[in-house]
Amino acid sequence: MEVRVLFFASIREAAGVKGVTVTLEAGNSTDHLKEALSAQFPQLREPLSTITLAVNKSYVFNATTLHNGDEVAFLPPISGG
Repeated sequence: MEVRVLFFASIREAAGVKGVTVTLEAGNSTDHLKEALSAQFPQLREPLSTITLAVNKSYVFNATTLHNGDEVAFLPPISGG
């Protein structure tokens, strides 16, 4: 299956690209996607441990099952008051 990954803010700067398409085995989760991205972009290993994820524009937790054609956004930690 293929998923489209979008990077935002500091994650985009670290990756050096706006986004990528990643091929995963069917039934893989966001955790598998993070592993694949860490292999492709070693500089993202640490930032990926603190990011917020959105799948198809809805926030999700880790280990969320992905489906072919999903769009996954990697957002840096959000703070404010």
